[in-house]
Amino acid sequence: MIDWNRVAELRDEVGPEDFGEVVELFLEEVEGVLSRITGPEGSTALEQDMHFLKGSALSLGFQAFSAMCQDGERAAASGATDQVDIAAIATKYEASKAEFTGQMDSRFAAA
Repeated sequence: MIDWNRVAELRDEVGPEDFGEVVELFLEEVEGVLSRITGPEGSTALEQDMHFLKGSALSLGFQAFSAMCQDGERAAASGATDQVDIAAIATKYEASKAEFTGQMDSRFAAA
């Protein structure tokens, strides 16, 4: 679910001292968009929201979540917004986040 090689690359790019801040910003931004699209009003720009989520997820190695967002982006682009399973996308994000936060410290403890 997580591309740990991508996570290591990002950590090397930004530096270990700034990595936590980058992760925190990522999580806040993604959760803000997810909150909007899962809310009662939904999204008025679902294709753009899926594109943003896809790119953000790729940046931090959330591979499975990114793939779901890409599928959602494609569906929205073709006008099939009703085919975008927003609940499943939100669930995949939560599972990805749990795996990421649960393994992050142990994967980079010696680094």
